[in-house]
Amino acid sequence: MENVDVKMRNVVFFDGVCHLCNGFVDAVITRDPQHRFLFAPLQGSTAEALLPAQDRVNLDTVIYYESGRIYHRSAAVLKILSGLGGVYGLSRLGWIIPGFIRDSLYKLIAKNRYSWFGQRDFCRLPTPSERSYLLP
Repeated sequence: MENVDVKMRNVVFFDGVCHLCNGFVDAVITRDPQHRFLFAPLQGSTAEALLPAQDRVNLDTVIYYESGRIYHRSAAVLKILSGLGGVYGLSRLGWIIPGFIRDSLYKLIAKNRYSWFGQRDFCRLPTPSERSYLLP
């Protein structure tokens, strides 16, 4: 897979079978009319091409790829939300909270996400309007 164009884009990697993760993807797509973000499952070929192996086996985090830099957990969420602009720009205030505190809460939610929100048997299938956002 050629990723020359993808490497220049903002890519959100997510657990393709997690309901919470898919809900987050749906929410960002809905609030991203300027098409700033692309999305790819951690289980997919785009993740294989752009992420180190340890990031692809650890499905308990959202990973955000921006201009060759990789963000994990709460840092990824804050970068994504602030990238949406508007009222979501207020998420920049989250950087005030020390990373170990933000990530502790993130890890608690990630650890329980399947039991609290459910799990799919397969990765999400995009609607026709979402296809331009999703990568393999």
